[in-house]
Amino acid sequence: MKILIKGCYLLQEGDTDLSLCDVAIQGNRLIQVGQAGKLPADWQPDRVIEGKDFLCLPGFVNCHTHAAMTLLRSYADDLPLMHWLEKKIWPMEARLTEDDVYWGTMLALLEMIQSGTTTFCDMYFFMDRVAEAVEESGMRACLSRGLIGTGPEAESGLDESREFIKKWQGAADGRITVWLGPHAPYTCAPDYLDKVLALAQDYSAGLHIHVAETRDEIAQIKGLYGKTPVKYLFDCGLFQFPTIAAHCVHLTSRDICILAETGVAVAHNPESNMKLASGIAPIPQLLAAGVTVGLGTDGASSNNNLDMLEEMRTAALLHKVNEEDPMALPALQALKMATSEGARALRLEEVGSLKPGYKADLILIDLNKPHLYPRHNLAAHMVYAAQSADVDTVIIDGRIVMENKKVLTIDRERVFQEVEERVQRLLSEVK
Repeated sequence: MKILIKGCYLLQEGDTDLSLCDVAIQGNRLIQVGQAGKLPADWQPDRVIEGKDFLCLPGFVNCHTHAAMTLLRSYADDLPLMHWLEKKIWPMEARLTEDDVYWGTMLALLEMIQSGTTTFCDMYFFMDRVAEAVEESGMRACLSRGLIGTGPEAESGLDESREFIKKWQGAADGRITVWLGPHAPYTCAPDYLDKVLALAQDYSAGLHIHVAETRDEIAQIKGLYGKTPVKYLFDCGLFQFPTIAAHCVHLTSRDICILAETGVAVAHNPESNMKLASGIAPIPQLLAAGVTVGLGTDGASSNNNLDMLEEMRTAALLHKVNEEDPMALPALQALKMATSEGARALRLEEVGSLKPGYKADLILIDLNKPHLYPRHNLAAHMVYAAQSADVDTVIIDGRIVMENKKVLTIDRERVFQEVEERVQRLLSEVK
């Protein structure tokens, strides 16, 4: 399909000029981004979208989440991380069925699409059902089966990951990428990580792992191995593979050097870290060292939403006040972390930017709102003023998946009904 978005605003880096531009899509690719009138005379779109009063942006990239945890949204709040996990979340998750995970994921995808996210990086279980939801919804995703080496599913998790890679790597017209998901240093001993890395070697897979999230983790890993979590994983050989490390809250200067030297990307989750009182990740220092940093929401049970516009705002404001420097994380940097840098963190080429030849993953923001006037600086508007309800249109891989704020690929009412019924069952089982 050929789509022409005519006369929209484009946000070019360092440019506040509000000239109107055209965006042309053919198949799943962008073929023109910029000044109008540059298309071949014989190129005729199948569909024209009027872009007046809309800003065209790359779709947001959520670098770390657990999609099906929407089922646990507001179930266990205001608790420290390990109590939250061990006493509330893990017991409830043990009751989840594969259908529960499917519908919880569908709820997450509905929420993410409506708030402008086109790609997400997920770690959970029953991942075949997560992949099915991704395929049906039209989303783009990096998916990993969470691997806990200390539990009864340690070996079966590896087997499931192997089969998951075989079945889903490159599926959904290339929209699904499969990674391996060793949960965290404190749940994966060296001998277990050796098995994970052997699997990564066999299938050229990347790794998605929680790292240095809490002070308790730091103390535990130091007690076990005499090292920081980052040094422990480095010594285990993890960072020889493409790795995205979620959280990275408590880092030493040497940790930061290791991450920079090995090309590990960081998924920054400010709202989850704040809510669980885990701490503040040293993002300005990571960026200064050259580490690629993307943004993630974490799961809806610790955020409690999947809104990347909110995550951008929180990140920018948090680091300004923490550093006592209003220039610590400028709006444009926060926006890049949610788009191009997020795609880079996930090693997704041709995603995250609006350039000819790139995949057509983009969103239209309705600027005709009181809180988006006057239009002095559109990057600042997106980070400090925009709301998820301002997202009007979402296109993923050249396909319109939301138009006029209506998601076209997911049955909204069916999702709500299924989720409500499943949560009521889960709660009754707990009692």
